[in-house]
Amino acid sequence: MNKIIVLIPSYEPDDKLIKLVDKLTHEDLDIVVVNDGSGKEYNKIFNELKSAKVISYSTNKGKGHALKTGYKYIKEHYKKNYVVVTMDSDGQHDIKDALKLCNAVMKDKKTFYIGKRKISKNTPLRSRFGNTITRFVYHIVSKIHVYDTQTGLRAFSDELMDFMIGVKGERFEYEMNVLLECPLNGIDIKELEIKVIYIDNNSGSHFDTIKDSYKVYKEIFKYISVSFMSFLLDYSLYVIISLISNNIVLSNVLARIASGTFNFTLNKNLVFKSKNKTVVSFIQYVLLAVIILLINTYLLNYFVNVLGANRYIIKLVIELALSIISWSVQKFIIFRNRKSS
Repeated sequence: MNKIIVLIPSYEPDDKLIKLVDKLTHEDLDIVVVNDGSGKEYNKIFNELKSAKVISYSTNKGKGHALKTGYKYIKEHYKKNYVVVTMDSDGQHDIKDALKLCNAVMKDKKTFYIGKRKISKNTPLRSRFGNTITRFVYHIVSKIHVYDTQTGLRAFSDELMDFMIGVKGERFEYEMNVLLECPLNGIDIKELEIKVIYIDNNSGSHFDTIKDSYKVYKEIFKYISVSFMSFLLDYSLYVIISLISNNIVLSNVLARIASGTFNFTLNKNLVFKSKNKTVVSFIQYVLLAVIILLINTYLLNYFVNVLGANRYIIKLVIELALSIISWSVQKFIIFRNRKSS
């Protein structure tokens, strides 16, 4: 690799940013700082960063936007064969840890490396709680174990730059979206343990526990809500038709057709807000629904008629398991907005 570039998104920083940039300068690293609309009162701090390239804009647009602004600058001004490492501006990250991630990337250019902070009794409560919840949600959705989903210390090579720029999200949800999309794009995620540094109980963080957590999870929450309504419709019809016909297969198929149409309409327009052509998305959705239905029906019939399981309880179990697969396919394939040619 020819160059290591440190990218620091910053909003309303204090003197810790100046100290961080000074330390990085002694390591002979290129430094890009993005002033995410901090306001005129913070110009004095940014003007002190003589050894860094400072990119500024007037309105606060969020960490995700700041990161992607920095990525676009780096892509435009640097040749290939470089490593980018992102660091927070509040002094939470140790430079040795940043270099450790960069050295790993140099040996493994196609992998996305992130720092892993071990949770301890000294970890602020909101950080401990937020990371635990996010880790659980991420694992449920992706089936991949990532211990520290909220770390801002991340490194990757120029080979992943287009991917990083293309991930959706403008604020704190962007970093979670990167972790969600990596496995779906064949990009491995590896964690390296780093020091845990919390200054003043992490008071410098601009993460709003309620507002920004909602932005991180809102898409999943909407999907779960729509899925639950679809499930209620599906399950109600399944029970009614089953009581009338006593036919497991017929009950499952008819209930799924009705609930599937309902689910497609809400997911396309409310959950994923897809602008793709309805016909194309509907064909893909029907194909997914048919595959899920076949698997669902086979498992349901097998457990009820062969193993003698309770037809109502096993229906709940199967639905929960298959819903995770369905969510991933819908988000990243069917309802993912395609760029117009």
